[in-house]
Amino acid sequence: MTDNTYRAMLVEEVAAGKYDQGIVDRPLSALPANPVVIDVSHSSLNYKDALSAFGNRAVTRDYPHTPGIDAAGKVLRDDSGAFTKGAQVLVTGYDLGMNTAGGLAERIAVPSDWVTPLPDGLSLREAMILGTAGLTAALCVEKLLESGAKPADGEVLVTGATGGVGSIAVALLAKLGFRVAAVTGKLESAEFLTGLGAWKVLDRETLAPFANKAIAKPLWAWAVDTVGGETLFNVIKCLKYGGGVAACGMASGAQFQANVFPFILRGISLLGVDSVELPLSKKAEVWEKLAGDWYIGEQLEKIAEDISLDQAPEFLARLHRGHGIGRYVVDMTR
Repeated sequence: MTDNTYRAMLVEEVAAGKYDQGIVDRPLSALPANPVVIDVSHSSLNYKDALSAFGNRAVTRDYPHTPGIDAAGKVLRDDSGAFTKGAQVLVTGYDLGMNTAGGLAERIAVPSDWVTPLPDGLSLREAMILGTAGLTAALCVEKLLESGAKPADGEVLVTGATGGVGSIAVALLAKLGFRVAAVTGKLESAEFLTGLGAWKVLDRETLAPFANKAIAKPLWAWAVDTVGGETLFNVIKCLKYGGGVAACGMASGAQFQANVFPFILRGISLLGVDSVELPLSKKAEVWEKLAGDWYIGEQLEKIAEDISLDQAPEFLARLHRGHGIGRYVVDMTR
């Protein structure tokens, strides 16, 4: 980085349907015309970033593009007057990294109403270990608690448990006293999950036999589903009376075949969770929880792997192939 340039990951369509990812020097004039300019110290990698990096037009319409739906750092300039120079802030969601140049860069420029002050109790790095994944996991847990979930009810199932949202959900639920049954297709990571507090680790094939059933034996009190598709309804079929599932992902698909039996015969609730367009005031409230009563600092270190910006393309390819575990934090100083 110089006074006139900054380093950024740039995705370019080099042939029809073929995308290259590289780290380049960009002029400051390439930043969007938004009022808040942030010196990014840390970002993180998310599945949505991998989709953007490999040309998913449902995520990013136009290329060349810089992905990165998360960013944390210090304010360099704010023409809106909302933030002082040097203020530590974070940005997650909205259009960052989708069609607005994102956090996999040393500089971002965003609207002021996308920016949250860093809460006391979290470092910029810790905020990015959490990132959108942590915010989403916390919102899922909050939905369950608002629906009446209590540790005494029984086990809470978490699908996609080795992923970013899943691993943080496991740690949060365990901190709050719940017995967590963590579901994964990566049983070699069982020790990782028990280290986060999982009560037991289950192969994702555990849910397969329920695919052809209208309703199944009640096994779990509550659930957090991070993958969607048929997995989501297989989970719903197996929830105990009055339970519910917080659903936040669609990596396994956006559709599933359903029937009304679990909802009517057992009073099951399907609780949708969004962390992208959430009002900024609500985001700030959840961030305060993550920095306070829901702080999982010791577990954050177990979840995190620090990488450099130069390594981001390699690790995004790993996420795109479904091989990611935990959270990858991009340290711009490495």
